[in-house]
Amino acid sequence: MFNNLVQTLYNLADTYWVSKLGTLEMASITLVFPVIFLTLSVGTGINVAGTALISQYVGSNGEKDATRVATQMFSFSVILSIILGIIGYFSTPYIVKAMGGNGDVFTYSTEYLSIMFWEIPGMFLFLVYTSIKQGQGDTVTPMVLNVMGVILNIILDPIFIFTFGMGIKGAAIATVLSRMIFALYAIYTLFAQKNGIYLDKNNLGLDRKTLGEIISIGLPASLGQSAAAFGFVILNGFVISYGADTLAAFGIGNRINSLILMPVMGIGNALATIIGQNLGANKKDRTTLAFKTSMKLSTIFMIVGGIILFTVSPNIVSIFVKNDPEVFRQGTEYLRLISASLPLMGFFQVFVGTFQGSGHTIYAMMMDMGRLWGIRIPMIMLFKKYTQWGPSGVWYAMVLSNGLICIFGLIVYLSGKWQEQIIKKKALA
Repeated sequence: MFNNLVQTLYNLADTYWVSKLGTLEMASITLVFPVIFLTLSVGTGINVAGTALISQYVGSNGEKDATRVATQMFSFSVILSIILGIIGYFSTPYIVKAMGGNGDVFTYSTEYLSIMFWEIPGMFLFLVYTSIKQGQGDTVTPMVLNVMGVILNIILDPIFIFTFGMGIKGAAIATVLSRMIFALYAIYTLFAQKNGIYLDKNNLGLDRKTLGEIISIGLPASLGQSAAAFGFVILNGFVISYGADTLAAFGIGNRINSLILMPVMGIGNALATIIGQNLGANKKDRTTLAFKTSMKLSTIFMIVGGIILFTVSPNIVSIFVKNDPEVFRQGTEYLRLISASLPLMGFFQVFVGTFQGSGHTIYAMMMDMGRLWGIRIPMIMLFKKYTQWGPSGVWYAMVLSNGLICIFGLIVYLSGKWQEQIIKKKALA
């Protein structure tokens, strides 16, 4: 949970300092954030596959196989992240233009996104490190490095933005430096150690069989999150059609909402490891107990969080908005509506954590894609055409889509298909 809080603080630090520059700058980073998430989703797929495979190998006492998977994840991630970073950097202006950015928003978005693409290798490397540690049940070490990274980012943000007068570009540079420094250190520690799960420098060459394992599990997760991220690109296109004020309010609300969701995201990540290790040890009864316990915890956290968020929404939004009453009004309305649906987001995270930890990532992919493309975006289009709700129609569609997709997750859970081992045949051999 604390690790997810730290991840959120990375974004909140940028949001806070950029909001001091103005509404257009705030709208600009909101516009391009889904693009960063879209690219990151590819690395997240590798992370999900690594956690599932490593945790199940650990549960079945297969540390050598786990080390093999970890090393291949590293090699593949390095190559892929560099390619994605280069492509993204040179295509930034076309991406921003296609998303509807124009005028000052186009200029600021292009400046910010082109630099943020150089963060991709650092993000991918740290995802590899996190999945290796989480697969063994160690969530503390990644959290410590994340804390150090976010502290550095908070220090560097105002220095680059204001002291050096770099504006929105300074926020991006501070984030890239903070991420890269600690990602490289984290990977170094995995090469240096020789016990537990580590990176084997003698097996860095790509192995087709192992990569096949990783891709077969990671691809559905990547596709699901990529589709979700691209859906948010489309969603931002709808939001910006209501004006820069609405987009800025949406961005501020999402950052704050991410902070409240931190506990259930932590529960989902921990649940993935627990599900994987117990399936590896063939203890299905414990996976069921872990699921039910996670549901209870997430419900409690989200009810409490929703009450707090509803009560203090105006005070929180006012931290980011000083002289723009329309952004303040819309941001407050969005947060108050979302606060009522927070338990649904808790259920969603638990379902996704269960399916990802078991290695049956196809179900997580269906939830990610279905929520946005099958329900939310069609609802937004219908509400915009047939109602007079304005920007509120977007908020209503978000709440309804969260509830409907959780019904699908419950059906899959009750089927029990997610409890089949993904390493069963190899372990028996």
